Amino acid sequence: MSMNRPRLFHAVPLAALALAVGFAAAPASAAASGTFTVTGSMSTMRTNDTAPLLQNGEVLVAGGAFGGTPTLTSAELYNPATGKFGATGSMVGQHVFQTATLLNNGQVLVAGGGTTAAELYNAATGTWALTGSMSASRSWATATLLQNGQVLVAGGQDASGTPLSSAELYNPATGTFTRTGSMTTGRVQASAALLGNGQVLIAGGGTSTAELYNPAKGKFTATGSMDVGRRQSNAVTLADGDVLVTSGIAAGGPFAEVYHAATGTWSDATGGLATCLAVQDCRFYSSETLLANGNVLVAGGMTGLASNPSTTTAAMLYNPATNAWTATGAMNTDRGQQTATLLNNGQVLVTGGISFHKHRATELASAELYTP
Repeated sequence: MSMNRPRLFHAVPLAALALAVGFAAAPASAAASGTFTVTGSMSTMRTNDTAPLLQNGEVLVAGGAFGGTPTLTSAELYNPATGKFGATGSMVGQHVFQTATLLNNGQVLVAGGGTTAAELYNAATGTWALTGSMSASRSWATATLLQNGQVLVAGGQDASGTPLSSAELYNPATGTFTRTGSMTTGRVQASAALLGNGQVLIAGGGTSTAELYNPAKGKFTATGSMDVGRRQSNAVTLADGDVLVTSGIAAGGPFAEVYHAATGTWSDATGGLATCLAVQDCRFYSSETLLANGNVLVAGGMTGLASNPSTTTAAMLYNPATNAWTATGAMNTDRGQQTATLLNNGQVLVTGGISFHKHRATELASAELYTP
């Protein structure tokens, strides 16, 4: 499986655009457990955008790409009570492959995405404002809210495509970024998770290695390596403090692995799933969401031969207590590179992304809800 994944988006016919942006009815209030239901559509097709949950329970969907270029400065809000998206203020600049982090003060920090610029979304006013700039232009970086309220932005690639090992901290109190210790290696499309001890696990990004960031020391140190190299992988911290990393496989190996924070080691978390072969796509570009009951939902992504993959509607659940996977209801639309956001009511909002078949990508404006 190639490590250099294409950016799977390009323009679609106007007829398809008109169809995709039509608003669907809000889902029934009592959806069946383990099913996806269609909800309102976004105003535009988006891929590689961000969708953090706001403190008021709405979801901010911002930026991303449409038609193959990062032309979207627009943003919109999803209201779970109505099942519809509504417009909000547009960003100052263009961002794609950016990071988005909900700060403790309720604002959202969007950083990088082909630029050094960062901006803040004020949910109270629905407006954006520039804040301090990063020291490097970053795409596909990680961003993690630390226990002290600062944000660690690490890795990614610069404007020339060079992987970055550098990292920096955003301080909401001053609105500035400052450099901190660098990672042991450059990482692009890595995954990051905050551990219970306040450290940050960063894994993959074109390698099987992983490392820990210690905020008290401002330094990264190596930790145990995964079984297989991963890029565009997903990571969530489980209820017991361990971290589940899925997808993003660069060669044959397990679809999922668990990092054990107490020992700094990894173990296989396939739970009966077949080992991914080097010629396969094992849900590349899928989404991973920790549910309120402690299980993990993995939805969509690329499947089939790596030389000619297709997106899938399939979804499955990981149970940390049994280290096993089970199938759950399928999405209404096959998609990859989508966003997935856990709502306050326990449902998961899945938005946008691409449908990919026969080497052709169709961007999506549709959205759906998963009911556990």
